[in-house]
Amino acid sequence: MSDAWQLVHAERRALIAYLEGVDDARWDTPSLCPGWRVRDVVAHQISTANTTRLGFVKGMILARFDFDRDNQNGVDRELGPAAQMLDRFRALVDRTSGPPAPLDTRLVEAVVHGEDIRRPLGAVGEYPTEAVERALRLQARTGKGMGGAKEHVAGLRLRATDADVTLGDGPEVTGPLLALLLAVSGRTVGLEELGGQGLPTLADRVG
Repeated sequence: MSDAWQLVHAERRALIAYLEGVDDARWDTPSLCPGWRVRDVVAHQISTANTTRLGFVKGMILARFDFDRDNQNGVDRELGPAAQMLDRFRALVDRTSGPPAPLDTRLVEAVVHGEDIRRPLGAVGEYPTEAVERALRLQARTGKGMGGAKEHVAGLRLRATDADVTLGDGPEVTGPLLALLLAVSGRTVGLEELGGQGLPTLADRVG
């Protein structure tokens, strides 16, 4: 397997390169994350890139151990004009710090949030198969309470149609690997690209 940080750094650079061509006004487009604009998701990416284990603990204490509040606090700290935020993101692009969580959570953040940003702006990212597969496998074994999708995929078999990736047992859900990751991560836009006998169950769970 590739080093996870190499994959994360490559995705950060790709996202920055894409955003350099998006004018500031379009950063206020609603993202795929309910309640967050594209600008907010970028701010979240900057915040998490700058997070250390100790910083995460301090942030959770300040947020009274409310994970959503801690995320919003991080977003609020990093909001600003697009050019300023991109400068900040570039300065953090090669950071290798993060919260006390499995390293592949950084891949989930990079890929899923990359699409949270791109798709509302009319684009779709291109990601290495390994990055998407590792993100999907982590989501499938991580409970929703920790940001995962274990409950969404329980009793289902996920099979990618564009990669040699199959997970789980049960009624099958098939489609592109990226769409599978987005769908199980609660992005219903991914459901539009999927099929199989297990799709209604998955759609009901994430809808």
